[in-house]
Amino acid sequence: MITQGVFIADRYEVIDKVGAGGMSDVYRAKDHILGREVAIKILKQEFSEDATFVAKFRTEAQSAAGLEHPNIVNIYDVGSENGMYFIVMEYVEGITLKTYIEKKGQLNFKEAISIAIQVGRGIEAAHQKGIIHRDIKPQNIIISTEGKVKVTDFGIARAASSNTIHADVMGSVHYSSPEQARNGFVDGKSDIYSLGIVMYEMVTGRVPFDGDNTVAIAIQHLQEEMVAPSAYAPDLPISLEKIILKATMKSPDRRYGTISDMLMDLKKALVSPNEDFVVISESELGQTKVMPRITPEQEDSLTKKAAQALIFDDEYQDEEEYYDDDEYYDDEYYDDEYYDEDEEEDDGKMDKIITISGIVAGIAIVVILVAIFGSRVGLFKFGSKKVTMINVVGTQYEEAKTQLTDLGLEDDNILVSYEDSDDYEDGVVMSQSTKEGDEFSLNDTLRLTVAGDEENGDSSASDSSNQSESKDSNSSSNSSNSSSSSSNKNNTTTQQTPAANTDNKTETDGKATVAVPSVVGLTQAEATTVLDAKNIVVTSTSSDYSDTVPSGQVISQSIAPGEMVAANTTITLVISKGSKEKTYNYTIPNPYEGECTYSIAELNKSGTIPKSGAINISDVTKASLTVTLTYTPAGADGNPDSSQTQTQTQTVQGTAN
Repeated sequence: MITQGVFIADRYEVIDKVGAGGMSDVYRAKDHILGREVAIKILKQEFSEDATFVAKFRTEAQSAAGLEHPNIVNIYDVGSENGMYFIVMEYVEGITLKTYIEKKGQLNFKEAISIAIQVGRGIEAAHQKGIIHRDIKPQNIIISTEGKVKVTDFGIARAASSNTIHADVMGSVHYSSPEQARNGFVDGKSDIYSLGIVMYEMVTGRVPFDGDNTVAIAIQHLQEEMVAPSAYAPDLPISLEKIILKATMKSPDRRYGTISDMLMDLKKALVSPNEDFVVISESELGQTKVMPRITPEQEDSLTKKAAQALIFDDEYQDEEEYYDDDEYYDDEYYDDEYYDEDEEEDDGKMDKIITISGIVAGIAIVVILVAIFGSRVGLFKFGSKKVTMINVVGTQYEEAKTQLTDLGLEDDNILVSYEDSDDYEDGVVMSQSTKEGDEFSLNDTLRLTVAGDEENGDSSASDSSNQSESKDSNSSSNSSNSSSSSSNKNNTTTQQTPAANTDNKTETDGKATVAVPSVVGLTQAEATTVLDAKNIVVTSTSSDYSDTVPSGQVISQSIAPGEMVAANTTITLVISKGSKEKTYNYTIPNPYEGECTYSIAELNKSGTIPKSGAINISDVTKASLTVTLTYTPAGADGNPDSSQTQTQTQTVQGTAN
């Protein structure tokens, strides 16, 4: 039991308990050797008894101890005593961002960007050291009494993620990336996604996905589109909204490439909040993009402008609300002095270049060694030729095989499966795994689905051979029959090489296999019925828009048609939501000299627009809106003079997405 006055490692005297979480309890203590206050995070008993977790915990904590940055809670020591494992770290007096959001509700855009920039800088420093946080959430972000923002628990999430008794994941799953939800590959883009969710909560006062349990929330991260933050924060600038939307794209390839790229856009958003400069691509996978080069002079200029933009005025701040009861957030933080980075950047630029160069060189060496080893053992084949695939659907298998051989494919490249069909004659190719026009590597396998079963496929080839033999041998039927039989055997052997491989695998595994039917274009109910008949289980479905597949029908399936799988194999389907309805964005500025009110009849929406401000409304299905603006100036006594009220109604045209 840890109580006040207890010494840990004969050095740290516990003062009081300051917090508790799913993994550990946190105490404030005094370091009697260095004479400073520290925070000690002590692992809970169930974690301390897991040897695998403890080993990983110490490794990750020691790695994170190498991080030193103003926006990171520094780790000073890692140790153990009498089976108790602890981390000694910097003590920061303040509150968590979660508490701060709960106290304020919604943060104005300048405040949210300021916090996001500081968190981003801490993440950037960690990524440059090759450390991914994996658990960015408001509970792990501390705002000090001086107004500085620090990120804690770097490296610890990696240890927790591999532990089977992880206790408190409910708070984390709200901010987990889709790849974390499905236990996929996690890199720096996962931290970008989590920071985007944190920013969403800062400006709206709520998380985008919520539910009764972790599974329900994780599924929402994977499948559901989140409500645009401007729906809850109508005054949110379009630049910040699009930064949040880009950071939280479900596909990592559509997010920011690095946290540094995101920081550049956040600085731009401070300087030009209503400028629509954020580009969200449909898909960046496999595309080469030329990015504009940002010179150091441009970055310095942008940083200075962003610092100046952080100075709050009465337009954006209610002082009584802002300072609240405790001065947790000091306005002095927002002055130019804190953001004057010229000296710091000049001193640290060489160290940063050396660090990045070392990381790049290390990665290059590892890649080269892996490539050499892989090529020697046959894992990799370099310089493989690629061809443009042709269409063989609707062609007899033998003819299709000839065409594919002429293209450069060999027997090893072709895997054949058979399936009964009412739409195709026996022996005709029904589908191919690589579409016409797509690139095909000669190291890959092309899967063909042929109508009929394997026996019919063989007999079809045999019949063709018999007819050829009989035309050339009318005078000697016995010889013809013998020749035909030999020809049949040769044809069968040639045609069935891939299928025979599949049969061998089935015998080795001892399991019955079935060919996966194509259910694309069927309704969900029809597709489920067809797959059930083949003993293939539909475990889940997702939905997506399609301009070609009607609503309610299957767009794609997780296993390609014709692939041989074991009975009771699971499959997932993507169901069409039909064509995506065209939507529009609106920016409505305030034309008056003071705050005005607005109302939009079509949306049944109203509110206020600050002086010199504007509102941004996204994803509206109507091409134009009727907007009424009302302004009541102050009279001689300083109170609103209703006799001078001005009203204007205008039709505003939207900008199509």
